[in-house]
Amino acid sequence: MAYSINRRPLLGGVSDSEFEDDLETEVDEPNIVIPDEKPFLKQEEPHDKYNFAYIVFYLLGINTLIPWSFFITADDYWMYKFRQIHENDTRGFNYTHTENLEKRTDLQASFTSYLSVASALPNTLFLILNAFISKKVALRTRMVGSQCIILLFFIMTTVFVKVNTDKWQSTFLAITLTTVAFVNAASAIFGGSLMGIVGRFSPKYITAMSGGQALGGIFTALAEVTSLWIGASPILSGLVYFIIGDTILLLSLIAYIILEKAAFFKHHMLDRFPERLESNFSVNDEVMFSQVHTISYLNIIKKIWHYGISIFLVFFISLTVYPSITVLVESENKGKGYAWNDIYFVPVVTYLIFSTGDYAGRVLSGIIQVPKNNPYQVMFLSIARIIFVPALMFCNAQPRHNLPVYIHNDIYYILITILFAITNGYLCNLAFILAPTVVNTQEKEIASAMMGAFLGMGLTSGAALSLYMVKAL
Repeated sequence: MAYSINRRPLLGGVSDSEFEDDLETEVDEPNIVIPDEKPFLKQEEPHDKYNFAYIVFYLLGINTLIPWSFFITADDYWMYKFRQIHENDTRGFNYTHTENLEKRTDLQASFTSYLSVASALPNTLFLILNAFISKKVALRTRMVGSQCIILLFFIMTTVFVKVNTDKWQSTFLAITLTTVAFVNAASAIFGGSLMGIVGRFSPKYITAMSGGQALGGIFTALAEVTSLWIGASPILSGLVYFIIGDTILLLSLIAYIILEKAAFFKHHMLDRFPERLESNFSVNDEVMFSQVHTISYLNIIKKIWHYGISIFLVFFISLTVYPSITVLVESENKGKGYAWNDIYFVPVVTYLIFSTGDYAGRVLSGIIQVPKNNPYQVMFLSIARIIFVPALMFCNAQPRHNLPVYIHNDIYYILITILFAITNGYLCNLAFILAPTVVNTQEKEIASAMMGAFLGMGLTSGAALSLYMVKAL
């Protein structure tokens, strides 16, 4: 008979796979019986009753982009708040989005740029920071605390809708930009922590979170189109946008608190310590038990850098032209008196169709992961999307002073937008799904949080470059 001998030092560190190899000792003598200890180490996996966790991840995914989406979508509201004030100004609620760009005040013309800077910098900084504090700050503190901060500032923004700020527009601008900075910092902690959480679950739940992000874009685009259709005033539109945002944020907070107590959620969050899944065991205690394992951030980056670069490239390329260039693309029949060409073309094509294609791509990658085992192919496909930059630059974006227009037809522009959106969603979700598969179980949360940091750097870099792309037209 043959025995395998463990020649490692008694106090030497072992990995989970090595420990399992020790249990699977090879025995030639049939009379030797070695008890199987695995049933004592692993409980039966709880089920996701009524797909509750799946639905909550969708809602949490929507929550990651809702604040930013509503700040951007309420453009008419901001233009009203920063309008030129005249004595006996009677425009009030009749002020609309159709005012000429030449008549815009300095605050109106610069607000979107200010908003982008106030959003991008804290978002990227705290996405990177979250990757390093995820094992030092309790999960409940990060998730619940960040959502409470977002909700608090969003409620404050809603209250300001009904406050007359005409006499102190500059002060209101400072308050708004400070609010945006705090909201995006909290959103980065929330979003990065959420990415870390879903990294412990199957691709189905990663797709739910990722799909929720795209669904948030669809939701806000529909809100904008509906607002245009009913002819709502800027104040009413802003009030409705922010109240809807408050409601979704509150529902998301409540849903997460309930989810955190579910056995299915605890099982995945504490799957290295199944014997501690009693009802009195908190997810927060995971931080203490995770210290049993030595986490090397450098080793994790070495394992996931291919997917990190891929997610960076996806969003860097997308943000280079979207929405800075795409929002400027006009219908070939603009000015001929048709509502579709003059009013609905930009919100429907630029926002609604793009968000729908993005969502379809994310759902598709949850079903089919191709390429699956070759990270270099994922990187190549991410780089190949750069073809969309000149393609969209040569569409009918106005005004332009340097480049000619080669693509005039609306149909061609819509087709390019659909392909641009689907590849964005597909490759984004594919990278998020595959990254946790190349690290150890105890490294999945940090790996997914690091993917969020790569995403943030792509967003910021692309947004910065987009300013120069607009001037290049």
